[in-house]
Amino acid sequence: MPTSHAHLLARAADRIETGYVFPERATEIASALRSRVTDGAYDGLSGRELCEKVTADLQEVCPDRHLRLLWSDEPHSTEPADADEDRAAMLETLRRENHGVRRVERLDGNTGYIDLRRVTEADAGGFAIGAAMQLVAGTDALVLDLRACSGGAPSGAALWCSHFFPDDATHLNDIYDRGTDSTRQFWTSAHLPAPRYLDRPVYVLTSADTFSGGEDIAYTLQAHERAVIVGERTRGGAHPTAWHALTAHVTVTVPTARTVSPVTGTNWEGTGVTPDTPAPAAEALDAALATIREPADTPAQRR
Repeated sequence: MPTSHAHLLARAADRIETGYVFPERATEIASALRSRVTDGAYDGLSGRELCEKVTADLQEVCPDRHLRLLWSDEPHSTEPADADEDRAAMLETLRRENHGVRRVERLDGNTGYIDLRRVTEADAGGFAIGAAMQLVAGTDALVLDLRACSGGAPSGAALWCSHFFPDDATHLNDIYDRGTDSTRQFWTSAHLPAPRYLDRPVYVLTSADTFSGGEDIAYTLQAHERAVIVGERTRGGAHPTAWHALTAHVTVTVPTARTVSPVTGTNWEGTGVTPDTPAPAAEALDAALATIREPADTPAQRR
């Protein structure tokens, strides 16, 4: 194995051992990775192959989909001094992608439709969230499409969810962070960038690709009986993650926190969000629209 591979994997193991949200699992995962290195499991692999193989091995030991070694063709800085520049570049990318809001429409029957591909931080993407919700404010029902939502920030998920509750008195989620040994509570916001969407049905579309921040929205609204989930079981990633650049092309992502719903006492890690109305992802929109046309018979449909 190239010395560079051995060095970066040693650093990856250290990051996992000191950061993974469950300390007892962290030691087990790091030890397994070090053993694989010693056994020569990664000898002769290219950088991309190394990342794919290590990720598979990590998730065999611990099936946490946020625990990964990632390869990037484009080089990135490993210097802390460049963090501000990296964040500026990320924000520019999010701006060009409209902070994850791909499409907003008013469908037949006065049904609102929002296609959300990513959940951005509330402070950066709040205006885009507000603009989308403003455009559907006058509709009689809403479909929030998360089938291609790859994830995002807990603060953004909380802001999206806040629009579907009447005030700031709803406790949405808690996130426990290992590094600080502290818990952050997420409640509905008192002040929002758009009108609240109340007393009307909300349908959330999901697929096997819906992940992380997208799952946060779906799980939270389902737990509070504020939305009907239509589609497929989601991927199952509920652990907020720290990204550590090991080289200019390789990054290890380490889940450092866990989400806990005050309603269920747990989260969607490893299990995904189970739809209320199962349907193939490609048919989920039609299934939701068909349900909207039917008389309401559940609390989430009537609200």
